[in-house]
Amino acid sequence: MSSTKGPSRPSGSGGGTRHAGYRQLAWAIGIVAAIVPVGLIVAVVAFLGVYVGTDVPAPGDIKQAQVSTIVNSKGRTIARIVPEDGNRTDVKISDVPVWVQDAVIAAEDREFRTNSGFSIRGLSRAVKGKLTSDDTAGGGSTITQQYVKNAFVGNEVSYKRKFKELAIATKMSNEWTKDDIMAAYLNTIYFGRGAYGISAASQAYFRKPVQKLTPAEGALLAGVIRSPSYLDPAVDEDAAKIRWNYVLDGMVTIGAMSPSDRAAQKFPRVRTAPKSNGEVTPGPNGLIKRQVVEELTRLGVVTDEEIRTEGLKITTTIDPQVQNAAVKAANGKLEGEPDNLRDAVVSIEPKTGAVRGYFGGNDGQGWDYSQAGLQTGSSFKVFGLVAALEQGIPLSQVYDSSPYDAPGGLTVNNSDGESCGSCNLATAMKMSLNTVYYRLMMDLKHGASDVAAAAHKAGVAESFGTIEHTLVEKNGKPEGGVVLGQYPSRVIDMASAYATLAASGIYREPYFVQKVETADGVVLYEHKQNKGKRVFAAKVADNVTAALVPIAAYSNGNSLYDPNFGARKSAAKTGTAQLGDTGNNKDAWMVGYTPQLSTAVWVGTDKGTALLNYGGSNIYGSGLPAQIWKAAMDGALDGDELEDFPEPDAVGGQAGIPYEPPPVTYTTPTQTYYDTPETTTQRSPTRYRPQMPTVDENGGVTLAPGVTVTVPGGGNFGNGGGTGGDDGTGAGNNNVGGDNSGTGGGTGGTGGGDIAGNDGVEAPFP
Repeated sequence: MSSTKGPSRPSGSGGGTRHAGYRQLAWAIGIVAAIVPVGLIVAVVAFLGVYVGTDVPAPGDIKQAQVSTIVNSKGRTIARIVPEDGNRTDVKISDVPVWVQDAVIAAEDREFRTNSGFSIRGLSRAVKGKLTSDDTAGGGSTITQQYVKNAFVGNEVSYKRKFKELAIATKMSNEWTKDDIMAAYLNTIYFGRGAYGISAASQAYFRKPVQKLTPAEGALLAGVIRSPSYLDPAVDEDAAKIRWNYVLDGMVTIGAMSPSDRAAQKFPRVRTAPKSNGEVTPGPNGLIKRQVVEELTRLGVVTDEEIRTEGLKITTTIDPQVQNAAVKAANGKLEGEPDNLRDAVVSIEPKTGAVRGYFGGNDGQGWDYSQAGLQTGSSFKVFGLVAALEQGIPLSQVYDSSPYDAPGGLTVNNSDGESCGSCNLATAMKMSLNTVYYRLMMDLKHGASDVAAAAHKAGVAESFGTIEHTLVEKNGKPEGGVVLGQYPSRVIDMASAYATLAASGIYREPYFVQKVETADGVVLYEHKQNKGKRVFAAKVADNVTAALVPIAAYSNGNSLYDPNFGARKSAAKTGTAQLGDTGNNKDAWMVGYTPQLSTAVWVGTDKGTALLNYGGSNIYGSGLPAQIWKAAMDGALDGDELEDFPEPDAVGGQAGIPYEPPPVTYTTPTQTYYDTPETTTQRSPTRYRPQMPTVDENGGVTLAPGVTVTVPGGGNFGNGGGTGGDDGTGAGNNNVGGDNSGTGGGTGGTGGGDIAGNDGVEAPFP
C-alpha cells in the first residue's frame, strides 16, 4: 500500500497518542473481563502477549491478491489475471476522492479519524448485543479491525481471534497513519460482484475509474460493504436505498457533507451485474493471455506470487490495428464456408520479433491452432532454396521438372501433372514444382539435412509440444519430403522464419511481453531492443525474397494494395498438404511478408479431414489462405508507407530473378494468341484459355501477318491447357494432329504443385 497522503480530513490523520491508546485498551480489557469475569487474567495475558509478540508490517509490505492486467501496445486491456479470491486492483489513497473516503467512514466507523484502532462505543454495543441476542446491534469492528481481520486473523468466531484482532488493530493504529490504514482497507474489502477493493468495485458497479466516482456513487459503494450480496441494488433496490440514505445522513453527521448537498443527492444508476469476475477471457484474447503467462513463466522475470499479488500491468506487443485486421480476416473470410473449417493467423514484426497480431481460434480456453503442429506443404520449399543459395547455387540454376524417381522406390510428381519442361529455380518456386525442388535438395551437400538446418536457423522450432526433435525421423535424420513440407511446424514458427527472410537473414526470437510494472509503477521487466542474430547472409535472404515477390499476384491475384499509396510489394509462398491418396487436401497455407510485417495463415479442420469449400471443391493455399492473408496484411498495414525490399547481391553470378524472355505472341487478323503456360493465374472464376492457331488446307499456320509456316502432317492443334491447380495451370500437350481430320493432343494438366505429404509421391511419407 502506498503511504502517499491523499485529500483526507486533517483531524486525527496521525493516529492519536500512545497514552490515549493505552487508556482505551484498558477499557477494552475491562469490557472483555465483564463478559468473561473468570478469564480476566487469562484475557489480559493473552492480549498483552499478542500485542508485544506481533510485528505489524510497514504499509505496503502486506501483499493482498489483486488483478494483473494485460494490455496491448496502446494500453487497452486485452485480458486480466484474476486471483482465486477475486478481482482486485490496488489504488493510492490520493486517487480515492475525499467524499468516497468519508462515505466509508460514515458507513463503517464514524470515529475512525479519532479512535485508536477500536471503538469503545462500538465494542460496548457489540457486547450488549451478545448479552441480549440483539442481531441489530452491530459487530463493533472499526475500519482498522476489519482490515486486520481480512489481512491477518481471518473470520474464526472465537474470543481468541477477537483478542488478536484488537491487539493488532491497536498496535497498527499506533504505527500507521490513518491514510495508510484507509488505503489498505479500501484496497482489501469486498464489495460484491466479485470485486475486491474500491477500484474493482467502481468498475463493477459503474464502469468508471475510482477517481471519477461522485458522492452519491461513493455512498452506494460504502453502503454495500455491510452485506454485499443483499445490498446490491440489482438484488434489492429498496434495501440498497435505505442503506444509501443512512450513509448520506452519516456524512452530514460527521461534517463531511452539508444538509443542502445531502438533499441534492440522487440515487445512482448501476450497471448490470457481470456474469463473471473476468477470470475467463473469451475469444482470441484468451489465447494471447495464455501465451503471455507462459512467456512470463519462461522468462522468470516475475513469480506466480507476484502475478497474483502485485496487481501487475503487463504491456504486450499486440498492435490493435494488426490484431483487429487478423481477427476480422480470419473470421470474415470463413463466413459462408463449411462449419468445420478452422484458421490461424500470426503477424510478426521482422525488425524486432514482436508479435503484433495473433489469432489461434475463437475459443479462448480451447485449442490454439497457432501453436499446433501442421504440415506446411510447399511453403517449406523456401528453406530448400535458402540452403541452395548458401551453397552458391543461384536462382538461375535450371532443373528438369519431369517426374523424379527418388531413392527408396518413391516417384515424385508435380501436382496434377504441372511442368515447365526445364526451368530455373525462381520459375519453379513460382510454379511450386515439387520435382525441381526435390532434385535441388538431392544436389545439396547434405541433402534433406541442409533443408532442415536452414529452416531451424530461420526460426522453425527445434522442438515443441510432445515433439522433442522436429523435422526428423526417429533415427534423427530428415527424409526427402522435408522440402515438400512433410513435417509439422507451427503457424507462429512459419511467421517467424519468414520474418527472418524479411529482415535480410537476421533472426529475432518472437515475443509477446514488452513491459511489466507493479501497481505503483515500478518497472520489473522491459524487453530490450533485440539486434538479432545473423543466420543467413543478406544476399541469400534477399534472393529468396526476390523469388517470392511475384507469387502473391500469381496466386489468384492476392497482391497487396493500400488505398492511400497504391500497390504494396510483398514476398509470399502458398502451401497445401494432401489428405493421403484421397485426392483431397487437409492443410492449406499462405505465408508472406513486407519489410514491416510477416504473416502466416493456415486453414484446415479440427481432425485433419478433407478441406473443402462451400461448393465442395478442394481448398488450396492460393484460395482461402491467400485471401485471408491479403485481408489481414492490407488491414494491418493500412496507412503505412510503402517500403521496398533491398536489391539482392549476386549468388553464383546471379542477382535476383533471372531474365525471362517475354511470351511468344501469335497473331492472326482476328485473334492474338499467348503461349504462356507458366503465368496463367490459377483457379480464376472466369478463366481465359489460349486458343491455338488453326491450320489451313495446305498445312500452313499463320504466326503473324505475312508470316506463314507449313506444319508437317497437317491437321489442327488439339485441345490443351488444363484447369489450374494451387499455384498455376498446366501447359497441356497441345499436340499437332496427324492429319487434316484429327483433333490431336490431349488435355493439359492441372497446375499447382505445392502438395506435401503424399503430393506427387506414389508411396506415402510416414
